[in-house]
Amino acid sequence: MSNRNKFTLKKAIISTAMAFSAGFLYSCSESDAKEKTLPILGEREAVEREVNGQLVVDTLYHQIPDFAFVNQDSQQVTQETVKGKIYVTDFFFTSCPSICPKMKSQMLRVYEEYKNNPDVMLLSHSIDPQHDTVAVLKDYADRLGVQSNTWHFLTGEKDSIYDIASKYLVAVQEDGDAAGGGFTHGGHFILVDEQRRIRGVYDGTKEASVDELLQDIPVLLNEQKHAQK
Repeated sequence: MSNRNKFTLKKAIISTAMAFSAGFLYSCSESDAKEKTLPILGEREAVEREVNGQLVVDTLYHQIPDFAFVNQDSQQVTQETVKGKIYVTDFFFTSCPSICPKMKSQMLRVYEEYKNNPDVMLLSHSIDPQHDTVAVLKDYADRLGVQSNTWHFLTGEKDSIYDIASKYLVAVQEDGDAAGGGFTHGGHFILVDEQRRIRGVYDGTKEASVDELLQDIPVLLNEQKHAQK
């Protein structure tokens, strides 16, 4: 892949993101982030236990289970990779002709904002692992100009990818529709905290929804900071 082609793809996607964002300004001051908290999403379970002879009820929140995938640099990415961090995840495939280019233009906004923050990661799972090999994902990431220490493009066993999608509350399936690339999937960005709990769901095809994500990330970072004290 020539440097010119890499530059052209990244320029086109960033231009798309800027077009989405044109005319929309938002602010999230440090004081706003400190005062606000985010909900914990998903099903929850009440579990009883005995403490000092008294019955205590704990609430167990929906949590993303352990996982193991491979990124664009052939490195294994597991729950240990994101330990102590917050992350944003989505599901896509590189040959997607419909919503994925919009999603990636919006995720680039998140990447550019947090690429130098070691407490934030991005995980993009391919739902077409047969085509999206490590080499294909590497080329895709290189053309976007992103680094794997912040943004991991993941592949692995198809069943494992589809199963983890359901844990993120995202619907993914093959549908045989050639016009849509043969797959159906939601365009959601999922915000996950350091305990692997879902804290926000956003429409990755809409700039206004991703603006909300960009405002919620510092809120969650602040929450994590105070939890560690």
